[in-house]
Amino acid sequence: MITQKIKGIVDVDIFKEGRNEELFVGRPFYLDYENAQILVSDAWKHRVKGIPQGTFLLAFYDGEDGVEEALLLRALTPSKLPTDMEVVSSMIEYYKEGSDISGRAGSIQTSKLDDFTRYEFSFSGLQCRVLGAFYKIEIDVERDGEQTKVQKVEFGADLENFYAANNYSVYKATDNVLKKIVNQRDGDIIAGNENEFKIGTVRYSSSRRFQSSIANVDVFISPQDFIGKRTALFGMTRTGKSNTVKKIIEATAEISMKAPEKKLSKTFSNLPAFTVMGAPQYPIGQIIFDINGEYANPNLQDEGTAIFELYSDIVDRYSITDKTDLGFKVLKVNFYNDLQTGFNLIKTGLQDQSSTYIKSFCTIDLNEPEGYRKSTSDKTSDEKHAAIAYDKKIAIYKCCLKEAGFLPPQDRTTVKFYGCAKTINKIIPDVAPHNGLTLDQATQWFKDIFDAIANDEHKQKFADYKKEKEKDFFDEDMLALLTFLTRKPGPGKQASYSGFRLLREFQNLHTELSNVSFEVEILNALRKGKIIIIDLAQGEENIRNLYSEKIARKIFEDSMDRFTKNIPNNFIQFYFEEAHNLFPKKDDKDLSQIYNRLAKEGAKLHLGMAYATQEVSSISSNILKNTQNWFIAHLNNEDELKELRKYYDFSDFMSSLLKFSSGNDKGFARMKTYTNPFVVPVQIDRFLANRKK
Repeated sequence: MITQKIKGIVDVDIFKEGRNEELFVGRPFYLDYENAQILVSDAWKHRVKGIPQGTFLLAFYDGEDGVEEALLLRALTPSKLPTDMEVVSSMIEYYKEGSDISGRAGSIQTSKLDDFTRYEFSFSGLQCRVLGAFYKIEIDVERDGEQTKVQKVEFGADLENFYAANNYSVYKATDNVLKKIVNQRDGDIIAGNENEFKIGTVRYSSSRRFQSSIANVDVFISPQDFIGKRTALFGMTRTGKSNTVKKIIEATAEISMKAPEKKLSKTFSNLPAFTVMGAPQYPIGQIIFDINGEYANPNLQDEGTAIFELYSDIVDRYSITDKTDLGFKVLKVNFYNDLQTGFNLIKTGLQDQSSTYIKSFCTIDLNEPEGYRKSTSDKTSDEKHAAIAYDKKIAIYKCCLKEAGFLPPQDRTTVKFYGCAKTINKIIPDVAPHNGLTLDQATQWFKDIFDAIANDEHKQKFADYKKEKEKDFFDEDMLALLTFLTRKPGPGKQASYSGFRLLREFQNLHTELSNVSFEVEILNALRKGKIIIIDLAQGEENIRNLYSEKIARKIFEDSMDRFTKNIPNNFIQFYFEEAHNLFPKKDDKDLSQIYNRLAKEGAKLHLGMAYATQEVSSISSNILKNTQNWFIAHLNNEDELKELRKYYDFSDFMSSLLKFSSGNDKGFARMKTYTNPFVVPVQIDRFLANRKK
């Protein structure tokens, strides 16, 4: 076979190098499609430097010449032998005699047992999971213009057949053989190629007495496994979730720089998502929702360098609070231009208020009525009436903003609406709202008209209007807005409410300078392959969630629009820290929520996401079921493990995931990636700035 070495991965001949007699660990005495039980001895275990839980073993078929097949096993727990009861009885009798049985059972010098008893005591059973099989097949290839047959090693994630257990011998996988196993990929991908990145090294257990004395075995990841896919990172605080996310961001940024295309085409492109060498066709955008501020700001755990410093030339940082002096852009909204977003921020901030008039204000509808954008000549009669009412309502709302101190942009200093010249306009002569009023003029006009409702002199005018139009001049939404604008509980009464003054606390979320909303600005940067970090550390929870959902929805809707118009999408990766604060809960069945839609529909739109949290049970099942990549660190209770047991082969790691040594186990994770057919236990490398090449 031709061997190929790339980044330390050697395409080894497992059937030759795996049968090292120094690594022999035992023989099976039971075998089926999913389980194997092996007879092992203390001497064999010591010779191979231990068999920790999770160890990869190879069971080679010895039954006949010409058949090359090796079953891949994972060591799980001890299993019972038929002779165990007799051994236990003999051992107990021996204890009762008070004899010295110190030392390893396989050592003649330290044990005072007779040879036969010592030999019997040294054997035990080992329960293993069957993960699949390596086997050789012949394939036809063309060499020098001629067809020839060559042997190729393939891996199948199940067994096509199995023979009697006595036909196999079992060896521990180490060195290059172990590298080949843990970097196993579905298909023809060569692990460790120029577009793959080292994520860490194989690690089986918290205790590393044996492992510390042997060479580390590198584990690689393919960015293609993560780009456009969903990735979960679960584990308790301080177990290395954020470090792993940074490693993934780093790998994605590095491969993004290899994209041959620097601009997205405006027309349909039938280019595949990746080049032949595995690089993306277009630069990859990445957006990080940073709830704790650890990506956007320098911190000690990165040895003085964070993501934004490592890739400063392609990073934009945004903050809810004003930190422009530190290089941040501010997540502010032009409340006059972006009516819905501004009003949603206000509603979110006022949701805990109990006053009836405030609740009425928060329920008004600022959505444009159907047909609003049509020309006047194209509107139906109902559409015209709805448009007139909408203009009046928006004018009152903008007057509330102006009274609360929200500076209007230069092109939004006036409003136009119809006041009804036949009746209502006569209350205030020489003022024609349909010709345009400044916000101050409109504010005074609405205040005067509101009070006129209770004025005996003008009551008939409002009655005439209602008789002609079959509706009141001010509908419920307008009255709720007028209560805020005038601070009065009703027409002609004294101003006793806080009203528009309640809006002043939201001034810091408003900017009159920008005509482009921040989510459009962020989207444009992501289309160019930039990394966007949204610092949410100092924002209130409700405001923070609203911003996150708005940005995510904008990106999703733009990607869907491009998809339906056959315009190519570059890949955009979402990263959600402390995802339980943003994502729908486990039993939430509303699939229209943006995070559910990202999970279920994001793949076809080239949208990927990685989410990190402490609890598996806190995440909606709709998201979990669509997750391809998993990194699991320490979990501290059975409820979380019960949820995890449902996915892939994580059930093999239940007991070890409960155990944690805070000083020794940071970054110790069980990893399942999209192209790797089984879980691999990994010690994740620490993210360091000097890793940039």
